[in-house]
Amino acid sequence: MNYSKFSNWISKQIKASRLLNPVITAYIIFLMASSRKHTLTAAARFSGSSKSRFHYFLKGNSEVAVYALSELSKKQARQFAKINKELSTSKLPWNIAISVDATIQNRSSLHTENSKRFNHGKGFVVGHQWTNIVLHINDKVIPLPPIVFNTKKYCKQIGSQYQTENTRVAEYLSQLSLEEYIGPHAPEKVVVLADSGYDDQKIQKAIAGRK
Repeated sequence: MNYSKFSNWISKQIKASRLLNPVITAYIIFLMASSRKHTLTAAARFSGSSKSRFHYFLKGNSEVAVYALSELSKKQARQFAKINKELSTSKLPWNIAISVDATIQNRSSLHTENSKRFNHGKGFVVGHQWTNIVLHINDKVIPLPPIVFNTKKYCKQIGSQYQTENTRVAEYLSQLSLEEYIGPHAPEKVVVLADSGYDDQKIQKAIAGRK
């Protein structure tokens, strides 16, 4: 597939203005390419353009990415749910699984905003934490919009109320409308999978509240 065809395909998947389409295409190709650091400087060097081009795009259009991911996820989930063959050919009592897991994105510089020191299994790392939520339907993995973790310091800077990761996960699961993704379904056919770090009463109550 050449650049023109790929750009046209991207524009059909992500509804954005014509002015944004070239920036979106260039940034996606950059993220797909092998790179030691996915920084704005590296993106500018890779695409042969200015750093400010990507800075203003990412700073002012975050809602485009969230909207696009949500719409693409719903489209895929509805498609796969129509031919749902359960999680393990009737050997398990569930049709659909929701997985919750945290991912650390290592900082790209010493002065990265909203970074924190995390204990991530094999020691401490400094970076950003994202909580990923995915649906498992048949043998397909469908990503839902993730939860970004904001530190106390960063929340104070932007005037936002600080919440722990588990509190945000509990709210996410309470408000998640599966009907928008898979249509009518039996709640008892949905299982939530997470590691022991999410063994929290708030999360348990949120799941129990969805039956």
